[in-house]
Amino acid sequence: MNKNLKNKTSNADSLPEERKNMAFDKINFILVAVGVVIILIGFLLMIGPSSTETHFEPDIFSVRRIKVAPVVCFLGFVFMIFAILRKPKSTSTTK
Repeated sequence: MNKNLKNKTSNADSLPEERKNMAFDKINFILVAVGVVIILIGFLLMIGPSSTETHFEPDIFSVRRIKVAPVVCFLGFVFMIFAILRKPKSTSTTK
């Protein structure tokens, strides 16, 4: 049993350095979190009073809800795509 365990750990040690590293680094995760916050701000900008059958609310056509909030959400999604596609900097040292 221990012999099998040793073989598995020795195989993991022989993997190339690139495969041991994660696809994202700390900066990628922070950028994704910032993108999520930007998207949430965009959705919060869309919140407002609604119209009913008996009462019309003209605020549903405000610039904030129709133009600003969707642009903020779109920029948040673009920022998240950038955060996902960003390559982490290589920290390998020369031997």
